[in-house]
Amino acid sequence: MPSNKHRNRGNKINDDTMMPPNKQNTPSRDYEDDEIEEMQDTDFKKFMIRTFRSFQKQILELQKSLLDKIENLSCENQILRKNQNETQKLVEQESVIVKRNQNEMKSSIDQMTNTLESLKNRMGEAEERISDLEDREQERIQSNQRKEEEIRNLKNIVGNLQDTIKKTNIRVLGVPEGMEREKGLEGLFSEILAENFPGLEKDRDILVQEAHRTPSKHDQKRSSPRHVVIKLSTVKQKEKILKCARVKRQITLRGSPIRLTADFSSETLQARREWRDIAQVLREKNCQPRILYPAKLSFVNEGEIKTFHSKQKLKDFVATHPALQKILKDVLHSETQKHGYQYERRERKNTYQ
Repeated sequence: MPSNKHRNRGNKINDDTMMPPNKQNTPSRDYEDDEIEEMQDTDFKKFMIRTFRSFQKQILELQKSLLDKIENLSCENQILRKNQNETQKLVEQESVIVKRNQNEMKSSIDQMTNTLESLKNRMGEAEERISDLEDREQERIQSNQRKEEEIRNLKNIVGNLQDTIKKTNIRVLGVPEGMEREKGLEGLFSEILAENFPGLEKDRDILVQEAHRTPSKHDQKRSSPRHVVIKLSTVKQKEKILKCARVKRQITLRGSPIRLTADFSSETLQARREWRDIAQVLREKNCQPRILYPAKLSFVNEGEIKTFHSKQKLKDFVATHPALQKILKDVLHSETQKHGYQYERRERKNTYQ
């Protein structure tokens, strides 16, 4: 009997357990230990059933909560995996792009290196060419300078030869064309001596070897008459006549003024002309300048007679004498500018050639 009784109780408990929560009679609550001891079997059973159901409910809620969390974690995990895959794909794409850019950059660097190397080679070749051109230009300049020096030397030689040949000549300027038809040029020269230097007319040492006009052909367009060149037998005769002409100053032929001068080469004449401006300034300062044979400047400075063959020698001397430098400052400066302009013209002409 007792066993049946307990079996019935167990079935009752199972029935109570399977009942839904809304059909339970009494709500669950917490009991103290003393209250639990005083309970009867039926109440105790009910208590245990309610406690079990409460635990079961909590477990179910906890299980549901855990399942929800697991599901959320699973979703998040899937999202993370998806993001990871996408990130990996992006990384792979970026890696491909970076690698391609690296290859392109390497190719560009190689290209630039080759270009720079080519430019260096070209620059080296250009520098060599420039150096060769500079050497050639320097050689050309030196060659031109040598040629100019040779030309100057040849001109000087020719001029000296001409001056030597013409050393006994006297040039007469201002004799009208056709006047020599009556007496000839020798007769006109004798007439000049008789009119201006009566004492020399009877001098038997004065012998005319040759007389002619220069240039030989008369130019109708030329307003001034051609010069008359008289060749004497000795230099002494020429110097005697020219000395008398310098003393008399005013020389005439049949009342018309003429000039007597030594006969020089064109180079010597040009050299003598270049002293004119300087001689004029010195003459104004009473320095008694003279242009000596063939083209030397002579003047008195501080009581001494100074003679110069070239303008450079004169400039060097003037640089150490302030008083003379003050006198010739303007004329020497203008001469320097003129020679500089002539040098530039000559250089441009050589460049075009």
